[in-house]
Amino acid sequence: MFKYIDKKINRITMYRLVMYYLVAILAYVVVLSNMGYIPYTSFYIVMSVAYITFFSWLTNILFSRIFSAPVNMESVYITALILSFIITPMSSIPDYNFLLFAFLAAFVASASKYIFAIKRKHVFNPAAIAVLIAGILSGQAASWWIGSVYLVPVVIVFGLILLKKISRFDLVGSFFGIFIISILITHQYSNFSSIGSFIYKIIFYSPALFFAFVMLTEPLTSPSAKWLRITYGAIVGILFNPFIHIGTLYFTPELSLVVGNIFSYIVSQKTKLVLKLKKKIKIAFNTYDFVFEREKYFFFHPGQYMEWTLAHHKIDNRGNRRYFTISSSPTEKNIHIGVKFYPKSSSFKRSLMLMEKGDKISVSQISGNFILPKDTKKKLVFMAGGIGITPFRSIIKNILDKKEYRNIVLLYSNKFIEDIAYRDILNDAENFGIKVRYILTDSTGIPDNWTGEVGFVDAKMIKNIIPDYEERIFYISGPRTMVITEEKILHKLGLAKKQIKLDFFPGFA
Repeated sequence: MFKYIDKKINRITMYRLVMYYLVAILAYVVVLSNMGYIPYTSFYIVMSVAYITFFSWLTNILFSRIFSAPVNMESVYITALILSFIITPMSSIPDYNFLLFAFLAAFVASASKYIFAIKRKHVFNPAAIAVLIAGILSGQAASWWIGSVYLVPVVIVFGLILLKKISRFDLVGSFFGIFIISILITHQYSNFSSIGSFIYKIIFYSPALFFAFVMLTEPLTSPSAKWLRITYGAIVGILFNPFIHIGTLYFTPELSLVVGNIFSYIVSQKTKLVLKLKKKIKIAFNTYDFVFEREKYFFFHPGQYMEWTLAHHKIDNRGNRRYFTISSSPTEKNIHIGVKFYPKSSSFKRSLMLMEKGDKISVSQISGNFILPKDTKKKLVFMAGGIGITPFRSIIKNILDKKEYRNIVLLYSNKFIEDIAYRDILNDAENFGIKVRYILTDSTGIPDNWTGEVGFVDAKMIKNIIPDYEERIFYISGPRTMVITEEKILHKLGLAKKQIKLDFFPGFA
């Protein structure tokens, strides 16, 4: 079952998964309301969602035209649903208090993506800053009514699926860990049972789970580096404690997140960039290398990825954002990405393919820990499948340009010889001393002069090609099924978890 779930979530984008998550909660809320477990009628809940969604859509369209910026409609609906779950639903028609508060929140949430964005980079979580400012202006406050014990099952189940998709267990773990520890420090208990009971209540009878799974993990306003993420989670976890205060100022959930966002902005890259297409080069069957000019220099580690946003017409259900690994080296003047195209490509990929010289695309969120160890004496193995060669192209090009010798073996698997990409760089790598082994997995299409391996990379092949495999660190990048399979093979060979590095970015769709 877990393999099935993993396969399904791998086919959809992170934003689409979050939207499905929130829609599932809404459907569950309506059912519970009709059963009498939620103190709001389903009619007014749906009407409240419709009202907030409409003004979120309207204000986003308005700001996008004023600032000539692309709109991610999934982001609009996600923010609207979050606001609907933390603002008390209307209780009548008209409910003027709700209408004012909800309108202001929708307006501020949209504004935060444009007016409050510094150098095109989001600073605050849109929903959090929206209810904070709207509350001040209207004299009202977010109720966070989503924090109901009856909603815990759906919040946890879909929340864990989301964390699996975006790999943010460390962030959520640090949040809850510090949150609970701070509770124990700031409150007194007479016995262990009272501690357990209180912790149970503050987690399951509060919005903590929804807050952590949905809002804390929002990628645009949280750090990308692992230890900064953990620190960010800890800061928000402390401030989320209802007993923490500065004088008479007590922290609400939205205020704790906004303060955390400020920390995230300080420690993260400050700019959302716009790149111009310079050229596109066919590098393999249905595979192209897109070369973009930088508007200015920005730093990244070889092997990292970025979020790419492409404005285009008739956006399909997979949205206008994607995560692509940077295939160029920091030593190169231009930015490269390698993209594989399929017969039924998304509207994003179709529009990407139609880009002409000078066309623009927005990039942000440099992230990823798929980087080399600082110790150049460490022996390494790169295992690439198909277009999963892109991070290794970046890493190898950086090594070549810096003339930095490392003991590396590259195992590069493809179905057919025509699928092999970046042969020029890999040839240079072989001349530099990197051992490159090409593998074709389809035995029916092997050329007569083929000197590489045939079949899937299994334990036997690894042992034959790399006798000292036990001494090496393995880096794996490729289709999700390939990555999981190779990871299991390496574990069976006796390699420790710290010897296996998996390429990750939250969007293969």
